[in-house]
Amino acid sequence: MQKVNTAPLSGFMELLPTDQMVFDQIKQVISDVHHANGFLSVDLPLIYREEILLAKAGGDTEKQIYQLQKGDNKLALRFDHTVPLAAYIAENQNDLVFPFKVSNIGKNYRGERSQRGRYREFYQCDCDVIGRGELSIAYDAEVIGVIYEIYKKLNFGEFTLRVSNRKLLNGFLTSLNLQNILAVSHVIDGAEKISEAELIRQFQLLNITKEMIAKIVQFINISGTNSEVLSKLKALEIDNADFVAGLSELETVMDLLAKKGVDNAKIDLMIVRGLDYYTGTVYETILNDYPEIGSISSGGRYDNLTDSYTNERFQGVGASIGLTRLFYVLQENGIVTTERTSPVDVLLVPFSRKQFEYCYILSDTIKNAGKTVDIFLADDKLGKKLSYANKAHVKNVIVVGENEVENGNVMVKNMDNGELSTLDEYLNN
Repeated sequence: MQKVNTAPLSGFMELLPTDQMVFDQIKQVISDVHHANGFLSVDLPLIYREEILLAKAGGDTEKQIYQLQKGDNKLALRFDHTVPLAAYIAENQNDLVFPFKVSNIGKNYRGERSQRGRYREFYQCDCDVIGRGELSIAYDAEVIGVIYEIYKKLNFGEFTLRVSNRKLLNGFLTSLNLQNILAVSHVIDGAEKISEAELIRQFQLLNITKEMIAKIVQFINISGTNSEVLSKLKALEIDNADFVAGLSELETVMDLLAKKGVDNAKIDLMIVRGLDYYTGTVYETILNDYPEIGSISSGGRYDNLTDSYTNERFQGVGASIGLTRLFYVLQENGIVTTERTSPVDVLLVPFSRKQFEYCYILSDTIKNAGKTVDIFLADDKLGKKLSYANKAHVKNVIVVGENEVENGNVMVKNMDNGELSTLDEYLNN
């Protein structure tokens, strides 16, 4: 009989337990920082009616979603957190308290061509603040500050938060009387990945004059300290409502980030993001020593969150970490390594079933002390039981025989160095 191929589908990550431990530790840090900053957890469905997900979708989304059929119902797997969150807000608006700070960590699915580090099934870790009617610009700094705190705790190395505002670019391009602002923005969004000559060539394909191209290139390359960049932007004296609003918002966000102690936020006018989505603040995060990895978290302000689902106006600002891709690139670049270790602190090894009852009592004592414990229950020779401990990378072992049961004098053996200690000594260290 031919055996079934057990390899996972392309674009679906499977991890060994030791790798999963590291993955889960990163996810826990993200969750802990969300909650420490007052974000409330939701766990939204994976499957939706297709029209809910496609109501706010654009571009090739319909081609990318996983579609399901159950009876006459057309269903689909969610492809991000934001669209389901919008539907959730619309459905529960009368029962939520606004501003609503929400943490949403879970898997999403996109049926696009899988690439290195780009998965079809992937974890996203989002935090969003939703306002009813209006939402203070201060929350833009809030979500960026959360990302700052997460990466400080994860300690993957020096990183930079690159911040801009969509209104700035839109206002600037409008002031040039350009007719194809969206197409120009698309080119700018990919500017870092191409040479300046190629950038100019792409602008020329849009029939932009040489003079206008020079102004655009000069604008997106404005640099210096944050105060210097803001001064240079003000010196342009652009009389456009979007530009003026974007400049004011950017100045406020950078000021609040500085007050929060976020010392690595930098204004970068090449950050565009979400051309059909973000309406104000936008940001990306990069690891300074690994810029080739690209953004390791991103987000921004969106002012039309629920317009497909309700006449009520909700504004939001969010930050997202694509955890599956992040874990892949961290491993690929050696930024995180998987140690051969076990989540089990102590392995209890009874000689026979006669010691099982005592081991059950002993395991409760160890767990009550805050340690994790496992009991080797299989019938085997002592040597094989100890061999299991080594192969499973369990550091501490307690062998339980008749003498240990009778006198209660159990010893903890450190499998790394062979040292012995009493149970009290081990638990109190």
